[in-house]
Amino acid sequence: MHEEALLRDLRRKLEELAPIGAGERITVVRIWLGALSHVPESTLRGRWAETVRGTGADGSRLEIERSADLADPRAQGLVLAGVDLAPTGGG
Repeated sequence: MHEEALLRDLRRKLEELAPIGAGERITVVRIWLGALSHVPESTLRGRWAETVRGTGADGSRLEIERSADLADPRAQGLVLAGVDLAPTGGG
């Protein structure tokens, strides 16, 4: 399933950004969806908690921007646009 591959790739990127125990956790994840991406926002939102469970993004909020630009070279893709980090509570 195409969505599964995209979510696995996104999880891998998030694990690289904030590995567990690294002193920071991801609180917000912003993604950009191309105008020709066939991934419904509802699917991403519905799978979000499961996708990030056990990562430094566990419990994070997902923000999605959907592009309307059909000519964008990334129009079929999903892009990790940014993250917000906060210190972990463990000290």
